[in-house]
Amino acid sequence: MNSVLARRTGLPGFDFEQADERAAMGHLLGLIVERDYPESGLMISALVHYLGANDAGPGFYTLAQQLGLLPKGSSATVKLEFWIGQVNSLHERHAPSHLPG
Repeated sequence: MNSVLARRTGLPGFDFEQADERAAMGHLLGLIVERDYPESGLMISALVHYLGANDAGPGFYTLAQQLGLLPKGSSATVKLEFWIGQVNSLHERHAPSHLPG
């Protein structure tokens, strides 16, 4: 996502070595979810992997809890199952057979 944003905007990408820039990316993802969630019922940021992991980042799970989608204190297994469910649902929603036209 970072390289695509940089290429499309012509602005420098986020420097994930800097805590404030990681937080800025998290904030941006949160805004995207807030805008898309009322229509989709899904957290589109599930498609963004946490740097160096095959999973969503902690901010994803915090926002899911704030939205009431994930119980607070959920185990790692419950979180992983929630994330996988979001990713699968997003793929189903945006599959070519569901697109207009």
